[in-house]
Amino acid sequence: MFWGLASGEVKSEFEFEHILRDIQTLNEWAMEGRLESTAISVHAFSHVADKYALLRHGGSFGDDYGPMIVANGALTPDQLRETVIAVPGKQTSAFLALNLYFAQQYGPGVEPKFEVINFDDIIPAIQDGRFEAGLIIHEGQLTYEREGLKLVADMGRWWKGLTGLPLPLGVNVVRKDLGPEAVTEVSRCMRESITAGLTNRTKALDHALKFARGMDEPTSDEFVGMYVNQRTVDMGEEGIASICLFLKKGAEIGMVPEVSVDVVD
Repeated sequence: MFWGLASGEVKSEFEFEHILRDIQTLNEWAMEGRLESTAISVHAFSHVADKYALLRHGGSFGDDYGPMIVANGALTPDQLRETVIAVPGKQTSAFLALNLYFAQQYGPGVEPKFEVINFDDIIPAIQDGRFEAGLIIHEGQLTYEREGLKLVADMGRWWKGLTGLPLPLGVNVVRKDLGPEAVTEVSRCMRESITAGLTNRTKALDHALKFARGMDEPTSDEFVGMYVNQRTVDMGEEGIASICLFLKKGAEIGMVPEVSVDVVD
């Protein structure tokens, strides 16, 4: 998504600095309003909707796939309810989805037992027995089977079956206090950068592989296809509706505040 700006394909009066951090760190920084524009979990966005406006582009949605609960072996529903699950962050959309899943499966007020660890450490922590199960995000969704783990539940598949909508995970936002003209320009640059990356897929993928955490090219290409696509260029009314429903259900279980979502075209 950033290749268009990084390569100079997209021009602007602004200078963009690409800051690479895990999503939980970006969520925490957004609480402080540290960055003018940032990727953020939909879950965390609910807590900063007063400071940041939602961009229609840059969103990541899981369309019948998404974060997964995986384990060394099969777990019954009763076992899962009592299992401590390694999770990648309390402000991630994966964690909100997990809590909605538990509320729907086990009844209102039932919350998962969990411990927060770095997302990169979740699969190794299950393999070495520190945890019986984990909530995986990123490329772990493609590699867990070759790591010898079993799927317990797919949050994206569950959400699609429940709502008929793609699961909203990450979005791009821009700080409202920059003013309308700057917000519009940042939005244009982000949109054109995503379009440039999709149009020049090979070059953009080569750029992304520098940050691929050891992933091979075929896995990286498959992962990019899952989460950077035409819905990323414009999430459409379906995407906005899914975000609003996701946060509404989160508010119903007391995990997020009720929010009004400002969307920048």
